[in-house]
Amino acid sequence: MNETIQKYKAKVVEFWSGRTKSQKIGIVGGGVALLLILIISTTLLTSSNMVPLYNDLSLQESGQLTEELDSRGVKYELSDGGTTILVPEAQADKLLVDLAAQGLPNSGQIDYSFFSDNVSWGMTSEERQIIELDALQTELSELITTIDGIDDAKVLINRPKESVFVGEQQDESTASIVLNTSYNHQFEQSEIQSLYHLVSKAVENLPTENIVIMNQYSEYYDLNQGNSIGNGSTYVEQQNIKKDIERDLQRRVQRMLGTMVGQDKVVVSVTTDVDFTVENRVEELVEPVDVETMEGLPVSVERVTETYAGIDGGQLPEGDTDIPEYLGEEDPNRLSEYETVRETINNEFNRVRREIVESPYQVRDIGIQVAIDNTVEEDGDTVTLSEAELLAVEEDVQSILSSIIETSISSEVISEEEIFNPADKIHIAFQPFSNEPSSTTNTTLTIPTWVYVLGAILVIVIILLIFLLARNRKTEEQWVHSEETMEQEIPEEVSIPEVETESDMRRKQLEKLAKEKPEEFSKLIRTWISED
Repeated sequence: MNETIQKYKAKVVEFWSGRTKSQKIGIVGGGVALLLILIISTTLLTSSNMVPLYNDLSLQESGQLTEELDSRGVKYELSDGGTTILVPEAQADKLLVDLAAQGLPNSGQIDYSFFSDNVSWGMTSEERQIIELDALQTELSELITTIDGIDDAKVLINRPKESVFVGEQQDESTASIVLNTSYNHQFEQSEIQSLYHLVSKAVENLPTENIVIMNQYSEYYDLNQGNSIGNGSTYVEQQNIKKDIERDLQRRVQRMLGTMVGQDKVVVSVTTDVDFTVENRVEELVEPVDVETMEGLPVSVERVTETYAGIDGGQLPEGDTDIPEYLGEEDPNRLSEYETVRETINNEFNRVRREIVESPYQVRDIGIQVAIDNTVEEDGDTVTLSEAELLAVEEDVQSILSSIIETSISSEVISEEEIFNPADKIHIAFQPFSNEPSSTTNTTLTIPTWVYVLGAILVIVIILLIFLLARNRKTEEQWVHSEETMEQEIPEEVSIPEVETESDMRRKQLEKLAKEKPEEFSKLIRTWISED
């Protein structure tokens, strides 16, 4: 065996040393090309089109499904942090039907169908109340999920314990609801009110005041109850009004900036100065009808005309100064006359009476503080934004917040200030968030490339070994055939008398050698044949 390997090795070395450089390059290139073809064909043959079987699964549901798929021997892949299961496209439809028939995935939630399947006489009243409350929460969650814009809902209902006394007043129930809303979906106030009434009517003794609803971004959906805040006459009412205004501005800014940079990468705080002064005044104004000439509308005109003519040579009347001409002594016969015209006009002006009640809750000043995460995730690494990128983000945020401030502050306050600059009321801070939730990476089970390369090399080595073993077996068969032929040519034993000759001794040695060491025996035979 070793001699055969050495022989083939010598032939390979001799063949390789006899090739030129170009031939060697061609042989190596052909081998590499063949290896690449084997790798590509293996990848194409082993790969299959994977499609999602289930999306948005909980870890419990994902564990149930993967266990079932493992027992069936079905190939699958996990993505989106284990919440999505991918299976071959050809098996997806059948797996959906089979798993549904087995009741998978089972979320572990209890609905009203639980009573029809697990009702028993041994169930206590406490157990029944707990199961009934769990079923009510499940049914209410599924009912809320049917509303447009809500992807998922978690409902927690707290029912008070029933009193053992008949006359004692029953406490009210409470409900806490967390909604997983669709991206950038805005709810109208009427939709929020309908959601409050839906929950209130579904649970016994649950007023709308005891319901709290928020989304996955910790944004509360408050029920608008008209004058429930109050008219601002007390300190508590004023603080509630101030908080309501600040909360509304904070949600608007948070929603807008969160859409730009991500909800978990921005924190907004809003402070306001609200004027609660209520002013009642009455204004009585007199305005001209014609503003340009500042004249009114003539209502009545009185005109008096006096004329006098005669000769006056005596004394002048006392107190009468309306004498156009005085007659002196030189011409006593001269005629004296005068004329007086007096005109009185009564004008009517516009008289305006205004009873003004100044509305309170005017926003006199706003301060907005924004903290933005200055890091981004790139290929699993945390990278800090450059100065140019931070400056661009700051300019955009400044422009948006300035517009909100200008439209929120009272116009009288803006007109009173000589220079109103909204940028002075904005503060933006860029820093990495220490409590940022860890991002979930999509983990997909893929076979590394080196595995395919190693597999191809192993396949080539196995093929080469099989080829060499086949050649070795063929050579051994030829040797055995030649030995059998030589044994047939050896003459049969001749019965010889008891005297043992030298030839008999040689024959026995040859037989013993042929049985114990057939290879050396065959070499010896070949040597004799070659010498003959």
